[in-house]
Amino acid sequence: MKNLTSYSYQKNSATKDSPYVKWLLIGIAICFMTIMLIVPLLVVFYEAFKEGLLVYIASLTDSDALYAIKLTLTTAFITLPINTVIGMAMAYLITRHEFWGKSLITTLLDLPFAISPVVAGLMFVLLFGANTVLGKFFATTFNIQIIFATTGIVLATLFVTFPLIARELIPLMQSQGSGEEEAALTLGANGWQMFWHITLPNIKWALLYGMILTNARAMGEFGAVSVVSGHIRGETNTMPLMIEIAYNDYAFTAAFALSSLLALLALLTLILQTLMNKTKNL
Repeated sequence: MKNLTSYSYQKNSATKDSPYVKWLLIGIAICFMTIMLIVPLLVVFYEAFKEGLLVYIASLTDSDALYAIKLTLTTAFITLPINTVIGMAMAYLITRHEFWGKSLITTLLDLPFAISPVVAGLMFVLLFGANTVLGKFFATTFNIQIIFATTGIVLATLFVTFPLIARELIPLMQSQGSGEEEAALTLGANGWQMFWHITLPNIKWALLYGMILTNARAMGEFGAVSVVSGHIRGETNTMPLMIEIAYNDYAFTAAFALSSLLALLALLTLILQTLMNKTKNL
């Protein structure tokens, strides 16, 4: 079913814009998106394939590049399910419970958005570094190195991405209210039955959208990961870090090849988002 609004801005004579305003705004939007989005994207793909397809493939199949791709996908694969569970739990807590400190938790939920990713990475270095109390504890007790290792990359990525799903779910769950859930409980459903048959179907589109955003951010994160990774070739370099290293080493084809792969993943994310919106509005 298509969304219908009770008020059409452009059909009301009091608020309708003139054709000149309409086409001016369209022209500004097209020019801005062309200069800032389309042209840079085309340049990335042009530079990636400028030396030929064989060179492009060789750049992506290099051992360091393959490990960077593998580490990026591994980080996203670990981060996504954890943040999905945490995001749903946080959204349910904030929208379905009243407790002291609720406003504080809601505010702290936006902390990763307010803090620079570089600062976030530095916080983890100061907290879990080799010479810190927690760093020594994990190293001696569990033989786990956090900073300059995959563990630190996953933790930093979790920090910068965990609000995305919750922030997609909270407004929707607040607008929907809890009437259907209360009715299900009244009819004898237990908590899990209510969640699987009422709550989850109502939030599925917002949840999927939040998961797509989380996955895209996890694969493209640079700042926080750069601080905690140590830039160790073949060990702690994700795709964004490998792009920087290749570019600084004047390996431009390799840098743009990896950039084109990230851009392609971003385009696939946008296509999936568009398909979801169309499916939702049917």
